[in-house]
Order: sequence, then structure tokens, then C-alpha cells
Amino acid sequence: MGPPARTASPPAGGGLADDPLDELARRLDGFVAVAVHPDEIAAILESDGMTDEHIRLTYGRADSFSLAEDLYARVERRHPEPSAPPSGAWHSELAGCLLRGLVFALPGLAYVLAAPLLAAQHGRFGLPAGTVPLLAGAVTGWVWNQALSHRAYTWLGLGDRAAAARALLIGAPAGALAGTAVALATAAPGELPAAVFAAGQSLYLAAATVLLVLGRERALLGALLPLTGAVPALRWDLPDVLRAGLLLASLAASVALAALVLRPGARRGAAGRGGPPRAASLPYGLFGLGSGVLVLHAGVADTLVTGAGAVIALTLSMGPAEWLLHRFRYGALARLRTLTTAREFRRAVTGTLVLCLGGYLTVLLALTLAATLAWPGAPLPTLPRLVTLLLIGTVLWLGLLLQAFGAVLSAATVCLLAAAAQTVHPAAGPLTAGGAAAVLAALTCALLVRPTAHRA
Repeated sequence: MGPPARTASPPAGGGLADDPLDELARRLDGFVAVAVHPDEIAAILESDGMTDEHIRLTYGRADSFSLAEDLYARVERRHPEPSAPPSGAWHSELAGCLLRGLVFALPGLAYVLAAPLLAAQHGRFGLPAGTVPLLAGAVTGWVWNQALSHRAYTWLGLGDRAAAARALLIGAPAGALAGTAVALATAAPGELPAAVFAAGQSLYLAAATVLLVLGRERALLGALLPLTGAVPALRWDLPDVLRAGLLLASLAASVALAALVLRPGARRGAAGRGGPPRAASLPYGLFGLGSGVLVLHAGVADTLVTGAGAVIALTLSMGPAEWLLHRFRYGALARLRTLTTAREFRRAVTGTLVLCLGGYLTVLLALTLAATLAWPGAPLPTLPRLVTLLLIGTVLWLGLLLQAFGAVLSAATVCLLAAAAQTVHPAAGPLTAGGAAAVLAALTCALLVRPTAHRA
């Protein structure tokens, strides 16, 4: 909450106070008392239009930073106690994040069901036949739906759920068409089955985006249940008709549920105001492109099952990753209210960052080993592959953290450069991922150790 008054005008009646700085300190007492660093005070002074000339003439200080330091020294720190989270908050948030991780990973079973249906003779670029249109359609969907999700979430943040639904109603089908068109355009002769599957994949991604943005994770989980038929397919051969039926049932359920929740967006005039600028969503799409390509590279292993285990682990880990992002943010806010110096805050936030990142990498490692052991006949990943996977996980988690604090363009740029370098030189995977992780770690520390980064 801001100060009761944020103005430097002289008091009404009478002349100036004996010391104008004392008067300003009284007026800004509520804000200055909870500031962790003088920079927070300088920012509010500048936002109120105080120029350096005004500060020199009125308060005898050189600039806003000098004035802020004096105010910071004059007012005693009075940080309110952090409010206790609601009962069971961490448990409910963890359950929700784990549910999201599950619905992120379950679609991978569709590839197990579809594998015999997509068999072809010749592949390209050293990949199995049909891989190129599948990857092209998937990456297109990731880019489009990341940007679309940001725009819809922005509408939700403005309190206009109908406008968010309207944006999804227009954007989701357009994304499905774009993914289908790219898959068909990149399909070679003999890869038509893969292109058809990629079209279904694009349609599913559009429907899943709608359900996830509008908070219908449980409904999406129900739509994905037919895909669990892939579990027996890991050991036994299933009839092609049954495989196709399970895939179509899950796709149809996802699309039907998405259409159902989009009814508010179909109402006339639901779009409301002109809305946030579309260009603001572009960096989120670029981040989806970079991170998606990195995940695909993690799935390119010496054997199919090793690569599949890495991708399964990364997708399942997104649930715990989201929860740990919440933990970091809440932990930083609690320390912002209780600590009295910027040095204490920097140390505390750095420690919280290390613990949360370490927790995520521990979960990712455990999921990787579990996925490998659960896959029949899968060899354990080598140490270099594990190191590369953990570095990619570091890039993804730190990128998501920067995105949550508004530094999405920086995160997207680093991910895109890393993805491009790894595409050009696949053998340089550990070096590329390590460099990207180091850059993102430096950016994170530079941004998030500042108290002002955590002020709402």
C-alpha cells in the first residue's frame, strides 16, 4: 500500500516548515517506513514529478537519490508482519501445480499409441520418418499458444473473463490452422499419416490452451484419460482400430470441452475495450519457441526410449516448477516485509533462489530416473546426458522465473540463442545449455536481489 499522501507541496496555511525535509518525511512516513532500500523512495519521488532542480531549491539536496537517502535515514523501519497464508494454501497450490504437470505430460502417450500408425520407410535429417512435420506442427503450436495465453491472461488480469474467452475463441482455431498448415507444408511424400496426426496435435494444443487458461485442468485431465490405453501398448500390440479410437476419443473430448467453456466469448460485444497491445504477447511466443526447441533437443538421444524419458521428465517437472516459482515469490515478499536492510534482503533472496532451483533440479533428476526405470528395456542415461538435461532444466526454470517478473524478452533472447546454437551444432549441447544457464543466472541475480523488483 502506498503512502497516504505523495506530494512535496508546502503545507496549507502559514509558510514553509522550519525544515522542509521534516515535513516531507512526515508526509511520506508510511511509504518510507516499509522501504528496504533508498532506491524505492527515489522511485516514488521521481514518479511524483520531483525534478532535480525542484529538489535542490526546496530541500537543498543534489538529486532524488540524495534526498531518498536522507529520508531513509530519518524514518525508522516499521515493516508489518507478513500475513499468514490461508490454511492448507501450500497443499492446495501444490496439488494444482502437480495436476498441471500431469496434463502437460499425458499427451505424450498419444505418440505411443500412434507410433505404428505413422510408420514410413524413409526419414530426413537422420530422424525417423514423419518426425519433421510432427516437430514443425508442435513448435508452431507452442509459439502461437504461448502468445495467445499471455493475451488471454492479460484480459483475465483486467477482470474481463468474457473478453479473455473471446480472445481464445478467435485465437485458438487460428493457431490450430497455423499448426496444420505448417505440418502439411513440411511433410514429404509418404509422410501424410504423420501430417494428419500433426493436424490433430495442433487441434489438441488449441483446445488444451483454452482449458488451461480458463482454469479447467480437471476437465482436461478427464479428456486425456483415453490416452492411458497406451500403457498396455508399451508391452503388447494393440489393434490399429483401437489405437485410432482412443486417440480420436481424447481429441474429441478436449475440443468439446473447450467449445463448452468458450460460450461466454461468443456473446456479442464480449471483447469489451480494445485490449492490451498484441505486440506485448510476442516475447512470450518467442520464449515458447526457444524453450520448445531446447526440450526437443533434450529428446534427441542415442536411443528413442532415452530421449522419450528426458522429455517425459521435463514435462512432468513443469508442475513442481510452477509451485517452486510460487514459493520463491511468496518467500521474497515475506522477507521484504520483515528484513530491514538491503544487504539482508539480498542474502535471503539469494538463498531462497538457490533452494528453489535446487529443489526443482532434484525433482527433475528423480523424474528422469523414474521414467527411465519404468520404460521396459530402457538404458540408464549417461552422466553427460544427465548433466545436459539438468542444464536445460535450469534454463527453463530461470527463464520462467524471469518471465514471471516481467523480464520475458531477456529470457526469450537467451533461450532463442541457445536453441539456435544447439540446432547448428548439436554436439555442443552441454556447452550451449551451460552458457545459457550461466547468463540467465546472472540476469536473475541482478534483477531479483533488488527490493524494487518485488514491489507490486
